[in-house]
Amino acid sequence: MTEHTHHHDEDPACDVAHGTVAQIPAAAVPAASSQAAERTLVAVFASPVAGYLLRYGTDLGFRALLLEPDEARAAGAAAFGFPVLRAATDDLDDSADVVVTDHHRPELGVMLRDALATKARWIGIMGNPRHVGPHVQMLTDLGVPADAIARVHRPIGLNIGSRTPPEIAVAALAGLLADRNGRPGGFEF
Repeated sequence: MTEHTHHHDEDPACDVAHGTVAQIPAAAVPAASSQAAERTLVAVFASPVAGYLLRYGTDLGFRALLLEPDEARAAGAAAFGFPVLRAATDDLDDSADVVVTDHHRPELGVMLRDALATKARWIGIMGNPRHVGPHVQMLTDLGVPADAIARVHRPIGLNIGSRTPPEIAVAALAGLLADRNGRPGGFEF
């Protein structure tokens, strides 16, 4: 058996992977990196995908919030164990990523319009990229300009063949991390 040698001086991330340091030293992190002091993940609409997004997001260092405008669904979503907002808040800044987890809800247009009015860094919605999403017409009907509508990312995650809510959450979070780190995602380094 050949012993594998590590060159920690060449890649500080290796120390993180092996648990010898809590995080990558600041000097080794590019200025545009995801090592921001605080990151916020807002999952819009209580859904199975939202539950996994928020759970996995907290493991990745996000402050996790659920945005659910429907009173009954908001009450039921308390079981998720995350703070539940009833409307987009003005304090969503460039540390916030907003992920809409249901494109069939009647409140979709209003929720996206309100999210676009914040300073959120990234806004995306689940859906099949082979079809125009219903959000486009809803936002147009609400008077949202085309350039603002174009800020809504779709699809929201990396193309890994996700089928289940946990897989969709993993793909979405991987896409967010790639975007935050200025990387294309996938297997190209």
